[in-house]
Order: sequence, then structure tokens, then C-alpha cells
Amino acid sequence: MRSSKNSMSALLGVAFVTVGATAVAAPTTYQIDPNHTFPSFEVDHTGGTSVWRGKFNTTSGTITMDKAAGSGTVSVTIDAGSIDFGHEGLNNHVTGKDRPDPAMLDVAKFPTATYEGRLTSWVNGAPTKVEGNLTLHGVTKPVNLEIRSFKCAPARQGGGETCGADAQAEFSRADFGVSFGQSFGFTMGVALRIQIEARSAP
Repeated sequence: MRSSKNSMSALLGVAFVTVGATAVAAPTTYQIDPNHTFPSFEVDHTGGTSVWRGKFNTTSGTITMDKAAGSGTVSVTIDAGSIDFGHEGLNNHVTGKDRPDPAMLDVAKFPTATYEGRLTSWVNGAPTKVEGNLTLHGVTKPVNLEIRSFKCAPARQGGGETCGADAQAEFSRADFGVSFGQSFGFTMGVALRIQIEARSAP
């Protein structure tokens, strides 16, 4: 009888340890895939004459997620010099390669932009928002993202899991000191669109 009680106690002890380990399990870390992650944007040109679209070609960072707890973080670094409008002259103007302008990106002085945030508003095991701060042109301001789609699946090769999302936000570039054209009647609004993929270790 005593042996039976000891066995039962041991089993209960294992069960509690297992539950405890599950409760404090570390979030999964995902490395951003730079070949499938391109922040893009839309900006006004010449006071409403047209809308110019561009993207950043070089992005890195990590995402952590605890799907069971409904929590996670986002940390992204963007190479500001990788901006691409599909127009070399405009690229050089915005980055300051032809003539540095403090009202443009001035990448020699501010080579990167960063975004730090946390995944929020989870629905059916997936985040629908990111609440965070964008640092651009040396200025940090709150910018929240709306996640329009989110999906995770086993990686096609090499193990691990790949998660992808499509997110969007709007902000004023003048808030970050990138105010070129404001005195000419340019609208300062930026429509930010981000498609992102990130992969966990096998």
C-alpha cells in the first residue's frame, strides 16, 4: 500500500513539474528573412500631382512569440540607404548622396531606421496589432501597425516554422524631421506597408 502511495506521489510530482515547465516555456524566436521582407511606402509628390511609391531593400531583425500566452515582440532594423524608388536620381536625393539635406533621410548621419514593438490584440491565436516605436532620422515616435493577415506553417526546408504577416500604418514624416517639400505644399503623410516573413530555428 505504501509503495502504491509513493508511486502516486511521484506521478503527481512529475505532473506538477511538467505543468510548471509548460507555464514558463520560453517564447519562440524567429529571425526575419531579408529576402522576403520589404517595408514599402507611399508618399505625395508635388502637392498631390502624383503618388510616389518605394521600398527598403535591406531589413533585419527578430520576432519573438508565445502563442499560448498571446504575447510577443518585434525588433526590426532597416538600412535607410537601401531605399529604392526605382529612380536613381530620387534615391540619391533622398539619401543625401548627391547633396546632404537635413530635411531628407541624410543616411550618412542616420544610417538606419528601427522599429521596436509588441504583438497585441490576439484573435484566434494570432496578433492583429503591433504597438511600438519607430526611430527614423534620429527621432523616436509611437507608430502602431495593423496586421491585416498572419499565418504560420512548417518551413518548407530545414525544419523550424515560418511565419508571415502583412501590416500597415500611417504617420507624418514631418514628425520625424523629414519635412522636405512641406513649404511647397507637399503632404507629409506616409502610408507604410510591410510584408514580412520570419523563421524559427529547427
